[in-house]
Amino acid sequence: MGRKHKEEGHPNHERWLITYSDLITLLMIFFIVMYSMSKVDAAKFRAVAESLSVTLGGGSASKIDLATSPSGPSIIDSGSNSQVPGQSSKPPVNPQMDKPESTPSEGNGKNDLENLTIEGVKAKLDQFAFENNIQTKLVSSIEERGLVVSIQDTLLFASGSAEITPAARNILKKISTVLTASSNYIKVEGHTDNLPIHTGKFPSNWELSVLRATNVVQILTTEGGIDSQRLSATGYGEYRPIADNKTELGRAANRRVDLVILRSKYELVEPGAKSP
Repeated sequence: MGRKHKEEGHPNHERWLITYSDLITLLMIFFIVMYSMSKVDAAKFRAVAESLSVTLGGGSASKIDLATSPSGPSIIDSGSNSQVPGQSSKPPVNPQMDKPESTPSEGNGKNDLENLTIEGVKAKLDQFAFENNIQTKLVSSIEERGLVVSIQDTLLFASGSAEITPAARNILKKISTVLTASSNYIKVEGHTDNLPIHTGKFPSNWELSVLRATNVVQILTTEGGIDSQRLSATGYGEYRPIADNKTELGRAANRRVDLVILRSKYELVEPGAKSP
């Protein structure tokens, strides 16, 4: 009986397709995972972009030219004669401006954006003060409660008066275009030195400080375009000095109007504020 030889099967030349399909599947899974890890929340990204645009621009495009520099141009045309001879055309570098403001709630996205806005407003006001050679009369500083912009009384009023000068009205209107970069509350605080005043209109420094603050608020709202609900006026008289009243230089520093851009966490203590 003859032995039958088992026929050998033909070799499969398409086995490489199995390996290839496995590789393609793995690559597809890899890119899906990478895409899911890098996906950006569109709403959050838009909020960050809009906040940075406002911060760097200091306001809408109709008020501030965004193409000049990140800190923006001078908000008042200073002219060729406003620069002190021999003085650099660039504003002095403030090392504190390069450091992020730390707050008790650091890391929260909303507060990070608020810090950017506050520092952006400060940068524009410092630029304005430098270009108009009034660095000693308009000084801004970042404190725990927010941004404090101190304006010396001689920049706004005549001695012993609460009437805002025409030049001061223009300055306040220009400052308003920067303050509109944020929606935070603004407290306007009037301060005096400790020299007594006794006139028919101002029996004491209380009345003088309150009326000065109120008049500044009126300019910020009626001519500066700031929402009245964001503003309040307070008079501290001589009782919140920042310098020694025993010297003329100290008394000059104490006679001031402070614009305080409050951090949002302090808005909760304002009358009528709603809980978040």
